[in-house]
Amino acid sequence: METERRRGPRYPFIAALEITEVVTNTVMRARTSELSRYGCYVDTINPLPLDTKVRIAITHEGKEFRAEGRVIYDLPNMGMGVAFLGMAPQHLEVLDHWLRELEKT
Repeated sequence: METERRRGPRYPFIAALEITEVVTNTVMRARTSELSRYGCYVDTINPLPLDTKVRIAITHEGKEFRAEGRVIYDLPNMGMGVAFLGMAPQHLEVLDHWLRELEKT
C-alpha cells in the first residue's frame, strides 16, 4: 500500500478562489475544499494540467491570501492540488491566521 507524503496537516476549508494561469493570464473562479501551510485543493471540473504555474487568490471572511503556485496533481472533472511556491509576508500572516483557527475546530 502506498503512503501519502504530506509536509503538514490539511484542513477542510471552503472559500472563494481565483486562479490565474501565468503563461496565458487565463483567470478561473472556483473554491477551495482543503487548505494547508503548503498548498490547497481546488474544486473545479476543468483542472489545469500538471506543473502549470499559477497565481492564486483566496478570499475568506473579509481577508485575502495571495500566492504563486504550481499544479502538483489534477483529477479530471474533480479538481487539482496546488502547491504554494511563494507569497508576501502579509499573505503568510493571513494563511497562518486561518490555519490557527482551523486547528481549534
